[in-house]
Amino acid sequence: MTAVVSDLLDTLAAPDETELAGLDAWWRAANYLTIGQIYLQGNPLLRQPLAPAHIKPRLLGHWGTSPGLSLIYAHVSRLIRLTHQQAIYLAGPGHGGPALVAAGYLEGTYTEVYPKISQDEAGMLRLFRQFSSPGGIPSHVSVTTPGSIHEGGELGYVLVHAFGAVMDNPDLLAIAVVGDGEAETGPLEGAWKGVSFLNPARDGAVLPILHLNGAKISGPTVLARKDPAEVRDLLHGHGYDVIEVEGDDLPGMHLRFAAALAEAWGRIRAIQHDARTGEWDGTRPHWPMIILRSPKGWTGPAEVDGIRVTGTWRSHQVPLSGVRENREHLAILERWLRSYRPDELFDASGAPASAVRALPPEGELRMSASPHANGGLLTRALDLPDFRDYAVKVVSPAASRAESTRKLGEMMRDVYTRNPDSFRLFCPDETNSNRLGAVFEVSDRAFMERVTPDDVALGRDGRVMEVLSEHNCHGWLEGYNLTGRHGMFATYEAFAMVSASQTVQHGKWLQESRHLPWRAPVPSLNVLLTSTAWRNDHNGFSHQGPGLIQVVLTQRGDVARVYLPPDANTLLSVADHCFRSRSYINLIVIDKQPQLQYLTMDEAIEHCARGAGIWEWAGTDDDTSDPDIVLACAGDVVTMETVAAAQILKEKLPGFRTRVVNIVDLMTLPRPKDHPHGMSETQFTELFTDTVDVIFAFHGYPGAIHQLVHGRPDADRFRVRGFIEEGTTTTPFDMTVRNKASRYHLVMDAINNAKRLPRGATELKAWCESQLARHEAYIVEHLEDMPEVRDWSLEDSA
Repeated sequence: MTAVVSDLLDTLAAPDETELAGLDAWWRAANYLTIGQIYLQGNPLLRQPLAPAHIKPRLLGHWGTSPGLSLIYAHVSRLIRLTHQQAIYLAGPGHGGPALVAAGYLEGTYTEVYPKISQDEAGMLRLFRQFSSPGGIPSHVSVTTPGSIHEGGELGYVLVHAFGAVMDNPDLLAIAVVGDGEAETGPLEGAWKGVSFLNPARDGAVLPILHLNGAKISGPTVLARKDPAEVRDLLHGHGYDVIEVEGDDLPGMHLRFAAALAEAWGRIRAIQHDARTGEWDGTRPHWPMIILRSPKGWTGPAEVDGIRVTGTWRSHQVPLSGVRENREHLAILERWLRSYRPDELFDASGAPASAVRALPPEGELRMSASPHANGGLLTRALDLPDFRDYAVKVVSPAASRAESTRKLGEMMRDVYTRNPDSFRLFCPDETNSNRLGAVFEVSDRAFMERVTPDDVALGRDGRVMEVLSEHNCHGWLEGYNLTGRHGMFATYEAFAMVSASQTVQHGKWLQESRHLPWRAPVPSLNVLLTSTAWRNDHNGFSHQGPGLIQVVLTQRGDVARVYLPPDANTLLSVADHCFRSRSYINLIVIDKQPQLQYLTMDEAIEHCARGAGIWEWAGTDDDTSDPDIVLACAGDVVTMETVAAAQILKEKLPGFRTRVVNIVDLMTLPRPKDHPHGMSETQFTELFTDTVDVIFAFHGYPGAIHQLVHGRPDADRFRVRGFIEEGTTTTPFDMTVRNKASRYHLVMDAINNAKRLPRGATELKAWCESQLARHEAYIVEHLEDMPEVRDWSLEDSA
């Protein structure tokens, strides 16, 4: 460690009286503003005696965690001012929103972003009135809060967001405050493992601060009631050096926390210095963390109506209720507000006093103004290779097979090479399984724990992120995206539902950010689902479920994108588009197994640009009149079944006119007013007509298509076959049979729904039924699909 850093540590660890006074003044100001946001709609500086008319009609917000959050913020601000350390603040107890809003206001950032919230009495009143109010801001540390990349409303993700934020971000320190209620969640319990993947030579640092204030909304928390030695042992076992601060005495808590923060920062700098100057032996460092034990609702009313409040769960939300009606409670509130001595904290105009303004750093070093928390400001476009270079040669459609995701892996291998500090793949131990293993030609898996001779592509310098946790992988990518970098989360389709709520929450963040002009667009959250429901025949029912499609469809159209490329060339075109996009959730679904290839690269590009199109080579539509039936498909396996069904109809009923429509961009199906990708009425009619029945084979749940085509001409004519929760350990084709989406079911649907019944239709229907019966017997006897199904191709069929 350098002498300069050593001297800084001495200063950090022991603030003098002037600095202590400044820390305390800032903290009191933040607490005052926090309470004002919860309670006041008038008289913001108490220039008059507090009256019922000054109290909001609805008291909403969370006080209990806020004093601790503000104490941490004050001390980290001082550290930044003295050291110029780049830092962001992630509040796991997201309901501490008023504390972080207060921090941004005191730093001046809030006024810069929202000029009407000025630093004077009128602006303070607007600050108070907007909080958790109609037309205002949420109670969480939401997207509207400058400096935030983590809302915290759904608990459990603060550490994964923090670790994602510092990957390939060597100068950044992420302060991650973990609430002790949050520490009980599954995602948070798994998130401590982030230190097992953090490389101090290349990555930044996360400083977890476990805020043990003893209680959640209506009772005690587990870690707060455990013996402190057990908590230390638990966290030490995860790989942390634990520093503890406890109490409620002042200025003692300021002194102790300042010393603890200085110690933690010193250890971080020492670890990074050794790793970056060749003095590191490569073993995983023991990173510091802080346990802060302070009373819940600290500095609030000790008792209300003779019942203890501070230090208990009763201070979690609004410690004083009925303030408008209860004069005694109103008096307690006034004494509470005046205990912070607001006349010392704000000048005659209502602006923060000089002692308060002196604490934070300036400019972009303010945590509420850090560009790392507005990652679009730092985003560089990916240097992408030409996806055409990875094309699969297609001489004729549906004639040859390839593992489509393997070509995407080759493309991502070269994306890694071209973007050594701004692109990562995140995958729960499934990179090779999903045929993306080409990335290991240029990068190992990241791993800071012990490596043995039996390990392959594993080491401290790796940048492929594999951990058997969808929550970690999804959350790491979110933090990586929100700080301006690009990537992809790839997982088995069924297990994407483990982290589906994270997908929803991220979508909400992106949706709201679009309404904030100061929020710069960030790289999209790209999710690749492979090992899909239809081809997890060997793993069985637990691995069979396409539910994330349905989840993403519920997101607003300005964010949600769902792509179902049927082959390698369409996958490459879609991936290139998604990697270039901003502020979307891009869901790409395609299986990893060898599958038929349909389109040349030029055809694939055109098809993807349109989002949907007629495959003239697959049908018998002659464009002179409407077809007898439209066979539509979206998804790789069901596309194969549709093309096979069309071929059966072509062979068995030569006078029957079929049109095959493939959809690669699912969001082209809604009306343009329902989704920006929605195709025009004219284009929809060109594909599906206005009157002909449509047999739609869909990768996901059938109801999704009915939802999407709502409002289209005669939407009831769409008959959808898809996954209907019929599954088991079986053969690939039997999965389509069980879900009534096989080629034989599609042929029978076409016969049953066509308005013109051609000669031979009855015999064909009987033939299909016999084939299904033959299939059922064959797989039981031979343990595999019938050869004419297993090896089917359009070339052989023709």
